[in-house]
Amino acid sequence: MISIALFNNKGGVGKTTLTYHLAHMFQRLGHRVLAVDLDPQANLTSMFLNEEYLAALWAEPEFPAWGGNTESSLIKQMRSAMAESDMSDAGTVAASVQPIMEGLGDVTFYQPIEITDGLWLVPGDLELSAFEDRLSAAWPLCFTGDLAAIRTTTAFHRIIEDAARRVAADLVLIDVGPNLGAINRAALLAADTVLMPLAADLFSLRGLRNLGPALRAWRSTWQDTVLPRVPPKISAPEGTMRPIGYVIMQPTMRLDRPVKAYRRWLERIPSVFVDSVLADAPDQAGESYEVATMRNYQSLMPLSHDARKPMFDLKAADGALGSTQAYVAKCRAEFQQLAESLLSRLETPGGRA
Repeated sequence: MISIALFNNKGGVGKTTLTYHLAHMFQRLGHRVLAVDLDPQANLTSMFLNEEYLAALWAEPEFPAWGGNTESSLIKQMRSAMAESDMSDAGTVAASVQPIMEGLGDVTFYQPIEITDGLWLVPGDLELSAFEDRLSAAWPLCFTGDLAAIRTTTAFHRIIEDAARRVAADLVLIDVGPNLGAINRAALLAADTVLMPLAADLFSLRGLRNLGPALRAWRSTWQDTVLPRVPPKISAPEGTMRPIGYVIMQPTMRLDRPVKAYRRWLERIPSVFVDSVLADAPDQAGESYEVATMRNYQSLMPLSHDARKPMFDLKAADGALGSTQAYVAKCRAEFQQLAESLLSRLETPGGRA
């Protein structure tokens, strides 16, 4: 099993959309895929699961019916179905770390939710944001070998490890939020590799300059100071976080943002990536780390959301009519090429966990 965290210090570049579509495409290519939502905004989870299912999963007892104030019959049916099936053992990441939050024990493990054959989800929850302070407080205590702090900091790793084992996943995609906080530090420590979705603009370049030093500091601190103090009874990540490259997400071109400005920022990304992200790996500096440039499929996104399926799976019945089907086919070809390119990079030396 190898894990990939999709991370950018800047939000709004299509990171979650990319995670969602890659998860489906890897599954189409024959891999057993586990998607993990460690972003407290839980946007990836909301792409996979509809609102009624989320209400049941998040145990919202007062979720209103359409136009009413009582629990809808559909939610009751969903909860009944969950109780009668394997989904009765489903739980969010926030539920998993709740015993740590309450000081009552270690993480609770849940069965991942099966989205389709070969694709599972460890769902997120907005309540995960409350774990930030606990992780912040635990970090310096890890340096002394404090067992409770180490269990807290390795919680995400152990949740991912257990979920991947349950479904025999060979690829894990981890979606994280756009910041350098304690939740993302713990999430990225649990990742073998890191893929960075970028926009060709000033903000992504600034994000890279912050992200690179943060990754190196977290990696060295974990591997040199904390990992030697972790006892064998606690499963801990290696904290490799190897950068495997970046994906350029094309924006919607505006009349007030000429193509020349876009190209100017685009040309600067390779050198900033090498200087900021690969500063501790000069032997890799000669490689190309641009995995792909993905076009903006803005016209397909609303149809994808409504149909609750990837853009490259849209049919005429989903509203993808006429010439739009050619656009869907192009989308499918580009995501397949991206997925295959990533798989090739993961098979290079140092890519396997």
